Amino acid sequence: MTTDTPPLAGRREWIGLTVLALPTLLISMDMTVLYLAVPHLSADLGPSSTELLWIMDIYGFLIAGALVPAGALGDRIGRRRIMLFGAALFGIASALAAYATSPLMLIVSRALLGLAGATLMPSALSLVRVMFQRAGQRSFAVAVVMTSFSVGTTIGPLLGGALLEHFWWGSVFLAGVPVMVLLLAIGPVLLPEYRDPQGGRLDWFSAALALAAVLGVVYAVKHVSAAGPDLSFALTLVAGLALGVVFVRRQNHLDDPLLDLSLLRDRVINTSLGTYLLGLFAMGGTQLFIALYLQEVLDLSPFMAGAWMVPASVGTIVGSLLAPLLARRFRPATVITGSLLVAALGFATLSQVDGDDLALLITGYELVALGLSPMITLCTDLVISTAPPQRAGAASALSESSGEMGVALGVALLGTVGTAVYRTQLTDQLPDGLPEATADAARSALAGATEAAEPLPDALATPLLAAAHEAFASGLGVTAAAAGTIVLAAAVLAAVRLRHLPTHAQADGGRAEQGAGSESDPKAGVESDAGARSDRA
Repeated sequence: MTTDTPPLAGRREWIGLTVLALPTLLISMDMTVLYLAVPHLSADLGPSSTELLWIMDIYGFLIAGALVPAGALGDRIGRRRIMLFGAALFGIASALAAYATSPLMLIVSRALLGLAGATLMPSALSLVRVMFQRAGQRSFAVAVVMTSFSVGTTIGPLLGGALLEHFWWGSVFLAGVPVMVLLLAIGPVLLPEYRDPQGGRLDWFSAALALAAVLGVVYAVKHVSAAGPDLSFALTLVAGLALGVVFVRRQNHLDDPLLDLSLLRDRVINTSLGTYLLGLFAMGGTQLFIALYLQEVLDLSPFMAGAWMVPASVGTIVGSLLAPLLARRFRPATVITGSLLVAALGFATLSQVDGDDLALLITGYELVALGLSPMITLCTDLVISTAPPQRAGAASALSESSGEMGVALGVALLGTVGTAVYRTQLTDQLPDGLPEATADAARSALAGATEAAEPLPDALATPLLAAAHEAFASGLGVTAAAAGTIVLAAAVLAAVRLRHLPTHAQADGGRAEQGAGSESDPKAGVESDAGARSDRA
């Protein structure tokens, strides 16, 4: 045994990993569990259209904006501590949301859930960095955490539908309370504490700047995807970018910055973040079109549309868990590039969807999910493992922020491209004799065309719907083709800039692992960092 070989994680670490998977599962569930509850809470609370948008969006906004400050805070005060605080806040906010008596109370509760969620994901990934020293084991642990996120996204609507069959709309929030109580009970026993003993004080002004900058940019891209470019979009985008510039300049002049910008100058980290962003950009731009295609073109119910998206979620799980196995035999650049090529094949398949070809749509989506998931797992692992241990919280927050921003930009930019194709093609194929108001409604969106066709006679409704469906399929095709091109660019980026990295087996000193854990040394790896040894709770 060589002295530079990292220790194997033992039984305690693997049991602790299941604890880390719990909050990750709930974060993603809360992003989707509300979808089916909207009609019920709307009937009960009577929110305006603007209030309903904030109820749906504020959770994701606050998660995206608070990730970097929360990750930096965990590095300073302790990652387990910030996770347990987030779990407590998440449970309390869930109960408040469940029993909300007004739209404002529900919006505030969802905002608190977003802030709590922002503390959980960076903490989970940064604790993985401490608990699993071997590259192969750490990569598998990251895969488990990322898989939990995918599982939560999938079961959110299904669980929400099941609860709404028997209980009131608030029950969709209460599902997370017992899990958070369990985390608070067993987390202190199974999870190690780690913080940077020389982390210094948190610069709260920098934290506020980071939150405001990300919120401004994310709000702007979501607004432009829904309403198109206007004054509100321009003002919020400029304000967000300006605050981002102020944030960066402040970090360069602080002795103890909130975000160590040297992380972004590291070749492995910036390449992994860029690849991650491009991959999620491509996915975000097409996922909405796929969901709408299933419901509007194929006329499936929301539940059946969600059910047909389950195979892609299974592909995500398989790809995530397969990534660390492949990375033991092949270099990360090879695995990431190969997986992105599979995703590009999936996007190429989606670009050929026409009419009501459900099989081709699901096949393409499955290939996309199967291809992107190994990239997400390995890029996340590279970011948190390349960063110094005392900066792993901030690094994991950067990784998650990159993914959130990629999805938001993809929805806004690629969504705009697809919508423009839809409107242009539909304008050329509208049936003669259609009232101008009806034509305008049809051009606004596919849902508008479906609604506008209802009162029309069959002689006009049938060709209008056929033209709208064909135009939407063309929009999906162009969007998927653009997404495939972006994924190919990401593959080239990873192949060129990450080619120097060794396989996980080589990184672990060439030793073959004896299985998922080591029974002979159950405490190995938990306190292997000096910082962890000095700061055990």
